Amino acid sequence: MSRTIGRTGAPVENGPAGVAPGPKPGGNDVLQKKPETDPAATGLIPGEQAVRLRAIPYAFEGSRLLVAMLDTGDVAAADEVSVCAGRAVKRVGITREAFAELLRDVHGITAAQMAARLGGDGTGDDLVGNLEAIEAADLHRMAEQPSLINLVNLLILEAIRARASDVHLEPFEKKLAVKYRVDGVLVEQEPPPKQLQAAITSRVKIMAGMNIAERYAPQDGHISLRFEGRKIDIRVSTVPTLYGESVVMRILDKESITLDLATLGMRENDRAGMQKLIDLPHGMVLVTGPTGSGKTTTLYAALTKLYDPTLKIITIEDPVEYELSGVNQIPVNPKRGLSFADGLRSILRQDPDVIMVGEIRDYETAEISVRAALTGHLLFSTLHTNNAISAAGRLLDMGVEPFLLSSVLEGILAQRLGRRVCQTCKRPEPLTEEMRHRLTPKELAMFAGGLGWRGAGCEKCGGKGMRGRLGYFELILTTPGLRSAISQKASMQDMAAHVQPGFVTMRRDGIIKAAEGLSTVDEVLRATQDADEGAE
Repeated sequence: MSRTIGRTGAPVENGPAGVAPGPKPGGNDVLQKKPETDPAATGLIPGEQAVRLRAIPYAFEGSRLLVAMLDTGDVAAADEVSVCAGRAVKRVGITREAFAELLRDVHGITAAQMAARLGGDGTGDDLVGNLEAIEAADLHRMAEQPSLINLVNLLILEAIRARASDVHLEPFEKKLAVKYRVDGVLVEQEPPPKQLQAAITSRVKIMAGMNIAERYAPQDGHISLRFEGRKIDIRVSTVPTLYGESVVMRILDKESITLDLATLGMRENDRAGMQKLIDLPHGMVLVTGPTGSGKTTTLYAALTKLYDPTLKIITIEDPVEYELSGVNQIPVNPKRGLSFADGLRSILRQDPDVIMVGEIRDYETAEISVRAALTGHLLFSTLHTNNAISAAGRLLDMGVEPFLLSSVLEGILAQRLGRRVCQTCKRPEPLTEEMRHRLTPKELAMFAGGLGWRGAGCEKCGGKGMRGRLGYFELILTTPGLRSAISQKASMQDMAAHVQPGFVTMRRDGIIKAAEGLSTVDEVLRATQDADEGAE
């Protein structure tokens, strides 16, 4: 054990030999979990100082003060803690995850509190009103301040803990709004001081590998980080607005997503139908719905179920959202001449058994996809339509030959996402008069005693009564009558008359789930209001 004399003369004891600056998770001398704390030790420095120094005193070892540090090589930080505490300190390495948990437990530091402290007295309106005057070098210097780095990290970590799918940083004249999208709904957070806008935006852009000097053109970037031992990918998008750059960070947490059709909310009948489609040797299967309805997740779940080492599975996506084991995934890159159509042509030369096309957007992609399915490949793809039966009409409108489409189309799944009732605190509740008016007599009969379900709010769901999302689905399996209607380019109403017996619409599927206590009538009606009822 060596001793170092700090600049103030107070002895600073080094931690265990071999603890390097920036301890690595898994090291023998690094705290992997939040340690037991002694209030007499944790109270020796305030939270602001702990955040700035990235060091937290947490216990005593004889006369020495044990200090958990992200960088055990930061002698100056240890020296400052030693002076404030009036004791010799021993530096102890700690992982970022454990440090964040310790900081939250000891000081209750949140992103809002840290931002308020960094913002000072709120002055600096001249800077706010003239953001374009800030030099790129100044932006870089501001964004590299340790306290600012910690603030942005905390914004992201709080979003991950809140199970947010997106983080929005929206600049307005008087404030920088911060919003988390949780279970499909934007939740506004306490805004940081406006004068931190340029620094926060620049820090995110540096993390995402963007050009911080370019503030007047849209940019895209990518951040990879580890949180509680798992890898998190974040897609970052910026666009210039009237009062600065709007930033959206899409959080892609591979390990938090469940690629299982039952867990996604698909009922047994629909799962059996999907299994029939997955087992097909060739043909086209489509998943439809608006942006954010979970189409890609459903396709990933289908590919996961389909995976077999004897099959060659290739996808082309824009972008690749999650890495699938055993699947060859190709990201679309228009800047380098790789479009869906070009990539699909190349895929066909790779001897695939199963192909997934992220989205059919144009005639060229549609035609190649249909011909791929026609020549012995099982092809999955997505379309943007309001319901399942509209998918056939959309492809016909793109110019696909009716006789070709009718021969390859095997099934269409349409879906929406709604919030799930918290299963911990759910309780029965009478349907309101307004709900009764919006439900058909058949739908009302599903609710025993006229009772629906609602979450009362508990610790598990953060008092919201809702936790997580589930899908509302409708699945059409192509029947001989439907093939004939497609080949004749019949109207959507005529096609709908030929769906398989027992077909259940998205709305009906959602109402069944609301009656079972998985969702609420409000959620179902909100999510499916734009989906035509089609066939019953």
